Amino acid sequence: MKTIIVFLGFISAFAFLMNAAANWLEAQPSPPEQKFEVVDRYNNRCDVIRYLPTNAARYYYFLDCKK
Repeated sequence: MKTIIVFLGFISAFAFLMNAAANWLEAQPSPPEQKFEVVDRYNNRCDVIRYLPTNAARYYYFLDCKK
Protein backbone atom coordinates (compact mmCIF):
# COMPACT_ATOMS: atom_id res chain seq x y z
CA MET A 1 0.00 0.00 0.00
CA LYS A 2 2.84 2.36 0.87
CA THR A 3 4.55 1.77 -2.49
CA ILE A 4 1.35 2.69 -4.33
CA ILE A 5 1.14 6.01 -2.46
CA VAL A 6 4.82 6.72 -3.19
CA PHE A 7 4.32 5.81 -6.85
CA LEU A 8 1.26 8.08 -7.17
CA GLY A 9 3.17 10.89 -5.46
CA PHE A 10 6.04 10.47 -7.89
CA ILE A 11 3.70 10.51 -10.90
CA SER A 12 1.94 13.63 -9.55
CA ALA A 13 5.24 15.44 -8.96
CA PHE A 14 6.49 14.45 -12.43
CA ALA A 15 3.27 15.71 -14.08
CA PHE A 16 3.51 18.98 -12.14
CA LEU A 17 7.14 19.51 -13.18
CA MET A 18 6.39 18.72 -16.83
CA ASN A 19 3.49 21.20 -16.82
CA ALA A 20 5.67 23.89 -15.21
CA ALA A 21 8.43 23.30 -17.78
CA ALA A 22 5.96 23.52 -20.68
CA ASN A 23 4.50 26.76 -19.31
CA TRP A 24 7.99 28.22 -18.87
CA LEU A 25 8.99 27.35 -22.45
CA GLU A 26 5.78 28.84 -23.84
CA ALA A 27 6.36 32.08 -21.92
CA GLN A 28 9.81 32.63 -23.45
CA PRO A 29 9.88 35.41 -26.06
CA SER A 30 10.21 34.23 -29.62
CA PRO A 31 12.91 35.72 -31.84
CA PRO A 32 11.71 38.74 -33.82
CA GLU A 33 10.45 37.86 -37.24
CA GLN A 34 12.48 39.50 -39.96
CA LYS A 35 10.41 40.88 -42.80
CA PHE A 36 13.31 42.20 -44.89
CA GLU A 37 16.30 40.14 -45.94
CA VAL A 38 19.13 40.82 -48.40
CA VAL A 39 19.27 37.78 -50.67
CA ASP A 40 21.54 38.84 -53.57
CA ARG A 41 23.42 41.65 -55.32
CA TYR A 42 22.50 43.17 -58.69
CA ASN A 43 25.10 44.89 -60.88
CA ASN A 44 27.41 44.93 -57.87
CA ARG A 45 25.71 48.09 -56.55
CA CYS A 46 22.14 47.12 -55.65
CA ASP A 47 20.90 44.80 -52.93
CA VAL A 48 18.06 42.45 -53.83
CA ILE A 49 15.70 42.62 -50.86
CA ARG A 50 13.14 39.94 -50.08
CA TYR A 51 10.09 41.20 -48.20
CA LEU A 52 7.59 38.97 -46.37
CA PRO A 53 4.41 40.82 -45.36
CA THR A 54 2.55 39.60 -42.28
CA ASN A 55 0.13 36.75 -43.02
CA ALA A 56 1.22 36.59 -46.66
CA ALA A 57 1.76 33.46 -48.69
CA ARG A 58 4.41 34.91 -51.01
CA TYR A 59 7.60 36.91 -50.99
CA TYR A 60 8.08 40.26 -52.70
CA TYR A 61 11.42 41.40 -54.07
CA PHE A 62 12.79 44.86 -54.75
CA LEU A 63 16.11 46.57 -55.37
CA ASP A 64 17.84 48.88 -52.93
CA CYS A 65 20.44 50.80 -54.92
CA LYS A 66 23.00 53.16 -53.49
CA LYS A 67 23.97 56.13 -55.62
